[in-house]
Amino acid sequence: MKTHYYLGWFTDFFPENLSKALREDLTERKSLVMVSSDPSDTEVDGAVERSWLDQAGISFDEYHLIDSSIERELAHTLIRNASAIFLLGGDTLKQNRFLTEYELAEPIKTSAALIMGASAGAINMAAKWQCSERFGYAVGMDTVCDGLALDPFSVLSHFDLENNMALVQEELSALSDEMNVYASNKDCALRSKGGNIDILGDVYIMSGSDIWKLEETL
Repeated sequence: MKTHYYLGWFTDFFPENLSKALREDLTERKSLVMVSSDPSDTEVDGAVERSWLDQAGISFDEYHLIDSSIERELAHTLIRNASAIFLLGGDTLKQNRFLTEYELAEPIKTSAALIMGASAGAINMAAKWQCSERFGYAVGMDTVCDGLALDPFSVLSHFDLENNMALVQEELSALSDEMNVYASNKDCALRSKGGNIDILGDVYIMSGSDIWKLEETL
């Protein structure tokens, strides 16, 4: 059963109900493989994301970071042997390009590991995402980028929805006519497990240009 966690960014640590769900879903904890969001920057090491897991009482026998310092073939081997894969937060575009450059989409999609992503990582796990200047990307032209397509929806993660709801609706209207868009702020999570969706925190769904808040189920 495929299990995917789309995380926002957590002010402190995971709330207990999210920690509990992860502990139950992570039945094997041999190897955690993290995918960098800025593969040429050695300071992007997943320390914050690891601290969330440590606080939740979740540890692994081995920890690996995939960035541009390792060979592509080794990256694929690490993913094939992973118990969990964590796409780190940070630069969504750089991570998206790195996933393409290292041809990581197929090994991640076919992996039996639990897959999670925080902020940028969550966005890149989705089918498509809106890349525009109004969402903070330094691009000359708005575009819709392809993600890993682990699930058939789009994600806007770690965005100030409360003060920018009109902007969100305007920017995502066209994409929401094509697929559901899940939008969340900090301290939120969406779990896709066996075709079912569970919600933690303030998560909204946008479909056919309409947007509404979802009830928490985690």
